[in-house]
Parts: sequence; C-alpha cells; structure tokens
Amino acid sequence: MTERRLLQAVLLLLSLSPLGIGGAGMLLGPGWLKGVGEVPADLDSHFRYLSGIFFGLGLALLTCVPRIESMTVRFRWIAVLVVIGGLARLLGLVEHGVPGRGHVVGLGLELVVTPLLVLWQHRVAGRRAATNAADTTDAGRPVTGDGIDAATGRPVARDGTDAAAGQR
Repeated sequence: MTERRLLQAVLLLLSLSPLGIGGAGMLLGPGWLKGVGEVPADLDSHFRYLSGIFFGLGLALLTCVPRIESMTVRFRWIAVLVVIGGLARLLGLVEHGVPGRGHVVGLGLELVVTPLLVLWQHRVAGRRAATNAADTTDAGRPVTGDGIDAATGRPVARDGTDAAAGQR
C-alpha cells in the first residue's frame, strides 16, 4: 500500500467519527450522551445545530479523500476547524473537569492527531508534486518543475523551445 493510499484509508476511517457522532446528535439530540437527562429546548437546538456542523465536517473530509494530494487548502481549513473545536473542548475541561473517555479521546484526535495528519498530507502532496515536476512541455521535452530541460540543464519555454536561445 502506498503512503497516499494509507493516508486515504486513515482519513476515511477518521471521517466516520464526525459522520456518526454528528448524525447521532442531529437525530437524537443531547439525550444520547451519558448522564444527560431532560434538556431545555434552546440547549437541544444548539446541540443539534453543532452536530449538523460536525456531520458536515465529516462530509467535507470525505471530499478530500479521493485526491488528498491536491486538497491541501481544503484539508488545512478542515484541520483548523477541528483544532479550534479541540481548543474549545480543552477550555471546557479546564473549567468543568475531565469529561468521559470518548471526549478525552476526541480531544487527543483534535489537538494531537489532526496536526500530525496535516504534516502527513503535506508530505504526500510534496511527493506527488515532485513526481509531477518531472513533467514535459507542450512539445514533449522532459523538464524539471522549475522549467529546466532535464537533458541539457537549460531553461525551456512551455512550448518546448530553448528559452535562452532567443535572449542576447
């Protein structure tokens, strides 16, 4: 399995969390959480709304999976949102104490695993860019990513002509 495929598999697996938990929150409200009894309508409404956003985050993550090497900007924005959510969760931990195990695991995913995934995606994207850098011009001459003829080491125009030949 290539590194790209492994990253895709990990992201697919991790997307199940926001999809499942967000979906449960949208459909069931906060009542499915351990120790939650009757909740005011405003809290239920807010919980379901945030659950919908969490579900949407899972969908957004899924859109990155097929072409993860070229989804850097989108993936990083998703990661920023996840880290911000983790910081909010950390604030709750500081103010109200340690939550249940599932929330602590979530905190670890949000503040530790997510930044590591960003680094991993950057590495995969960089490797893909390096592979694509040995591209060819429109004329079929192999060039490096910076427009240098791979055979001669001379600058090449996109049409395949020697870029330096016309200069005086």
